[in-house]
Amino acid sequence: MAKECSNSECNRESCEGCSQRPVDFRVAPNEFTQVKHVIGVVSGKGGVGKSTVTAGLAVELNRQGFRVGILDADITGPSIPRMFGVTALGGIEGEKWMIPAESETGIEIVSLNLLMEDKEAPVIWRGPVIAGVVKQFWSDVIWGDLDYLLVDMPPGTGDVPLTVFQSLPVDGILLVTSPQGLVEMVVRKAWHMAEQMNIPILGVVENFSYVLCPDCGRRIRVFGESHLEAWSQETGIPLCAQLPLDPEVAGLADTGRMEMIPGDGFAEITAVLPQ
Repeated sequence: MAKECSNSECNRESCEGCSQRPVDFRVAPNEFTQVKHVIGVVSGKGGVGKSTVTAGLAVELNRQGFRVGILDADITGPSIPRMFGVTALGGIEGEKWMIPAESETGIEIVSLNLLMEDKEAPVIWRGPVIAGVVKQFWSDVIWGDLDYLLVDMPPGTGDVPLTVFQSLPVDGILLVTSPQGLVEMVVRKAWHMAEQMNIPILGVVENFSYVLCPDCGRRIRVFGESHLEAWSQETGIPLCAQLPLDPEVAGLADTGRMEMIPGDGFAEITAVLPQ
């Protein structure tokens, strides 16, 4: 949403195209949807485990008794359905409304892969088409009553994050990164984008922070030492979790058993979410 215009002499003609024009692009939910909090999960770069963090956070919130949904906005690289072992939407109501898939423990999921016959077919669409699908996943889905809707966004600062920030009532975002300096540099772009669009940044999650030695339990920093604590102090953004590189979690995600993951680390992330 644009900032309030400070020019008292503005009129309809002079304001066309003005960056300060107070235009609200948000898309209204349907009458069947009541979502208390919309949380975006963002990464500046791919390959840092953003979808795994989204899925793990959903599982932890569900365990705490909250009603949770996941909107898989990573249209060209959807992975959420496989993590939860779901293969199709819950159905279509009245030839328009989509009913989310539901995991074994009741987490609601909507993803483009649930609409495709060939799950491995590439999605070769231009940005506006992809942005339109993301809007439909908000406006044309019967989400029902949810405490949290987590939006798993594609990496970067392109069309989809822009669409989500402008079209959905986002309460805040979580930034997911890894200890590498290159990733930290790129995640700053996502941070600045959110700031420019007045989206609250709830916290940063460092994934792949370390590997636990199976023999002695020592933490091995395979990607180098973390600098996020200093970055957190510099920016004022809470460092809410440092998650390990865990082969067990990867195995559960690959086999659709994400709801069996241990809760270590993910409970810390829930502390920064709005209640």
